[in-house]
Amino acid sequence: MATHKVTLKTPALEIGRADISLAVKRNGRILGELKISNGSAVWFPNGNTYGYKLGWSKLAELFEEHGTKRAETRQSQAIKVIRG
Repeated sequence: MATHKVTLKTPALEIGRADISLAVKRNGRILGELKISNGSAVWFPNGNTYGYKLGWSKLAELFEEHGTKRAETRQSQAIKVIRG
């Protein structure tokens, strides 16, 4: 069974103003990079210059249509929406 490793690199800037990059590894090899910004998420497969971009509404649709619904629950802390 494959093992996945996700690492988070955050810039020395306010997160709301800069992208966050997640390096995703599978069995120790880089699978790709996920860049997250205020308006969208972009998936860059390993070795690709161009990525696949989805807005948050479309990403939510894909999760709900194709994701595996589990009995996991969200942490009891409320989600805070910060507007600039």
